[in-house]
Amino acid sequence: MRVKLLVTVLVLALGLGGVLLWQHSYDLNEQSVTINHGGHLLHGVLATPTTGTRHGLVVHLHGDGPVDATHEGGYRPIWEANAKAGYATLSWHKPGVANAPGNWLDQSMTDRAEEAVAAIAWARTRPDIDGDRIGLWGASQAGWVLPKVAARTPVRFVLAVSPAINWLQQGRFHLLAGNPTEAQLTRSDTTRRLLATQASFDDYTRAMGGETHGMTPDRWRFITKNHTADATPDLPALRRVPVLLTLAGHDRNVDTADTERGYRAALAEGGTLQVKHYPDAAHSLVKDTIERSDLKLTLTALFTPRALFATGFLDDQQRFLRDLG
Repeated sequence: MRVKLLVTVLVLALGLGGVLLWQHSYDLNEQSVTINHGGHLLHGVLATPTTGTRHGLVVHLHGDGPVDATHEGGYRPIWEANAKAGYATLSWHKPGVANAPGNWLDQSMTDRAEEAVAAIAWARTRPDIDGDRIGLWGASQAGWVLPKVAARTPVRFVLAVSPAINWLQQGRFHLLAGNPTEAQLTRSDTTRRLLATQASFDDYTRAMGGETHGMTPDRWRFITKNHTADATPDLPALRRVPVLLTLAGHDRNVDTADTERGYRAALAEGGTLQVKHYPDAAHSLVKDTIERSDLKLTLTALFTPRALFATGFLDDQQRFLRDLG
């Protein structure tokens, strides 16, 4: 009886292991790459299709936070969709993440754009990359970076995922979406006043009565450097560039209506803007019902990672790239 039980457990374990291996096997070839950017090194991953010798390229630009090149593996279903459309993907660790040199909290949005321009210049030297078919994919905070990159170097397309327009308006929207207390609203108002005067972290700490509420000196410096970010004056750089704007129905971080208005107003002349709405998606474009449950999120990420994303999201991105020709 004991032997039968052990055999059953072993078979189940092997079966689950096989499912995990199959679900996390992507139709990609990945290689580690190092890019020199003005004496600074970017450590990243180049993921290429398994067929063909010369590919277009999607350059990935992360959202906020200490993100590694693969976003802990979460990017791979997107990379696979890119590969099915004939495109490679280039992504790198943010400075200070996964042993990469530097500190991402030292960066401005302009710094991030110049970093991407250097990565594109590097990619154009490779024989396996078609330099005329290089474009950008950017999520959330990258919305302030995408048009800055396009203003500095030619790009063939832009995939903008849940971008905001104005940093301060986005922050207020996010706060109000969480049904804040009066104390939280007061702290927000105080923070805005301090930012307007370029106050120091010590000034912030004193104004908060000694309680930092999770703020760190590095984070305060980052916010001080970037809180005036507004995509409006930069968006015209995307005119006549095919843009796919992706918006979520349950976005509690970004006012999607404001974002859509801003993009349509800036890009109406070019006539190359496409807007896709995903009613079942959260800000990350993961299905909202999954993102709201830690258990569902963990199990789906383990056993069916491609099912994390909103219905149609991966197919639409793949179709967009294919339609570019």
